[in-house]
Amino acid sequence: MTAHVAGEFDVVIAGMTRAADDVVLFDLALPSGVPLPRWQPGSHIDVLLPDGDARQYSLCGVPGEATWRIGVLREADGRGGSLWLHDRAVGDTITIAGPRNHFEFVPERGTSYLFIAGGIGITPISAMVASAASAGVDYRLEYAGRSRSTMALLDELSAAHPDRVSAYPADEGLRLDLEALFADLKPFTTTYCCGPARLIAAVEEAARGRQLKVERFEPKEFGPPVLAGPFEVELAYSGLVLEVPPERSVLDVIEEAGVLVLSSCREGTCGTCETPVMEGEVDHRDSILTPDEQAANTVMYPCVSRAACPRLLLEL
Repeated sequence: MTAHVAGEFDVVIAGMTRAADDVVLFDLALPSGVPLPRWQPGSHIDVLLPDGDARQYSLCGVPGEATWRIGVLREADGRGGSLWLHDRAVGDTITIAGPRNHFEFVPERGTSYLFIAGGIGITPISAMVASAASAGVDYRLEYAGRSRSTMALLDELSAAHPDRVSAYPADEGLRLDLEALFADLKPFTTTYCCGPARLIAAVEEAARGRQLKVERFEPKEFGPPVLAGPFEVELAYSGLVLEVPPERSVLDVIEEAGVLVLSSCREGTCGTCETPVMEGEVDHRDSILTPDEQAANTVMYPCVSRAACPRLLLEL
């Protein structure tokens, strides 16, 4: 299905650098040569594919530079986006949108930061580490991967942040001991984690309520929805009341009614379709909101989330 992505524009691939086995860094520039806008660590962009679909990639360069950088892992068994990108060449034009940020990092004095990355999850984390160093706050990076040859940016990060980076290549028999890590955690520490689903689940278990922010590259798994049957969504500005059957998403029903909602991943990971909730209880099934944000019940992602009550009133 074609993505409805806001703010699409063309960029030129200004550079391609092999960063690890199957990982290429793409430097992106405006064709005019005008510097791209500054971004915050944790931001991602959409890359639009020829079929109109979109893929999300974290920015991993330096905020404020004229170009943007993304790291792309070639996934032979993926959905095709990484293979298409790896077939591009320097000088090619691609269409992107963004940046957007649901994993924002703003260093604060008096707070220590623990960064945990697994595999290609290092891409957003690398910018956070650089930002923490520039701000002069206390930080450390724990980075796990299959082998050193698969761990993008490892050498660069180790050189730039001596004594602050610990690497755990599995093929060397090194394992990240999360229980010990969190047992020794300093007071007033916030943890940022990005990586495979198994790593994130293990970190969430070990953190046990401590300050933790995560970003997922794949959607969380959920059980059956709260409501097994249909429910209604009322669109406050459009004046429509729509029935959502069990087999369809809220987003699909809204779009079929002719109301445009910007969307991209359609799996609850990118945040593009964020919609304000005016009334009603949401069955949150996204992979973005924290438990506190879900409890606040002020926004939902209609590509995956549903109603936990007979009717939702949405600001659309």
